[in-house]
Amino acid sequence: MVYGLDFINHFEKYCPQWLAEEGDPVGLHIGCLKREIKRIMVTLDVRPEVVEEAIAKKIDLIIAKHPPIFRPIARLTPDTPQNKMYFDLIKHDIAVYAAHTNMDIIPDGLNDWFCEALEINVEDYLVKTHEVKWLKLIVYTPKEQANQMRQVLGNAGAGEQGNYYHTSYSMNGLGRFTPNDQATPAIGQINQAETVEEERIEVILPEPLSTIVLTAMKEAHPYEEPAYDLIKLENPPKTYGLGRIGRLKEPVLLETFVKKVRTTFALDGLRLIEPPIKKEYVQKIAICGGSGEKFYPAALQKGADVYLTGDVYYHTAHDMQADGLTVIDPGHHIEKLCVPKLIEKMENWKLTEGWDVELLASKTNTNPFQYY
Repeated sequence: MVYGLDFINHFEKYCPQWLAEEGDPVGLHIGCLKREIKRIMVTLDVRPEVVEEAIAKKIDLIIAKHPPIFRPIARLTPDTPQNKMYFDLIKHDIAVYAAHTNMDIIPDGLNDWFCEALEINVEDYLVKTHEVKWLKLIVYTPKEQANQMRQVLGNAGAGEQGNYYHTSYSMNGLGRFTPNDQATPAIGQINQAETVEEERIEVILPEPLSTIVLTAMKEAHPYEEPAYDLIKLENPPKTYGLGRIGRLKEPVLLETFVKKVRTTFALDGLRLIEPPIKKEYVQKIAICGGSGEKFYPAALQKGADVYLTGDVYYHTAHDMQADGLTVIDPGHHIEKLCVPKLIEKMENWKLTEGWDVELLASKTNTNPFQYY
């Protein structure tokens, strides 16, 4: 058994909302997570046909890459297919959660999966989006509860350092206190001095997680008034970014790479933009899933031989040509790669957490374009 809130809390340890770009409407869009879920469906888009599929399959929660409510709704009446879709989701008690640009930014996220599929060795992100400072939490807890507290802090996201997680430091000592008449002490008696063997626990955490970690710590702490410190660290900040840039194992003909893109993403067609002075061979590749045309100057600045992104605007294509950049536009729908990759991750979580939940990939084709 798993509750929707527990599942999403786990999901957000991997793909936190705070990594989304400003103004991006990620998170829960429709429904409630405070209930048991038995069937989860993963999809790129939430369209009326996807909702029909979810209803037929008795889905409790949809995880989508693209937010279903991307712009404000002026009227909520069921007289259009789009609005009726919202009514159908609510009527059938189907919750919808979206992870959008945060899935593009996270390590081991969509842009890394693109590079993996195309055998590109990633060297860096394309454009920096976040610079996250580090904090250190110091909390004092009775020695008997120390292991539990370390587990709670780690589960909330504290203690991640590089390739390690649940890291902490501990030191033993004595805590002294006297409860007054208004206290309801977990340990000791009113107006009697008490000495307790305590453990000082230190963990580091990224600043955006401070509220989550402190809330978890206070809820788990046996004392009415836990003593703790939250200190800013001088450690170099952790940076995140959109897109990726890397290299193929060896230079290949541009024509060969274009064919590889078509084959890898099972495309009926794509658009190629070439400058007046054409590149015969390519090796350094910049990539940004979705609509990444505005980042093409970064691809130029980082010396990319070719930039792969979707939805390139006609006049921007002229600018790309004039600036000497080769661009492959495979469309937006290649982001459907997120569906099997997320299912794979969720199956692993299901095993480690012992969740009784069925995970399904949407079978509905939401690509609005056809090629003749």
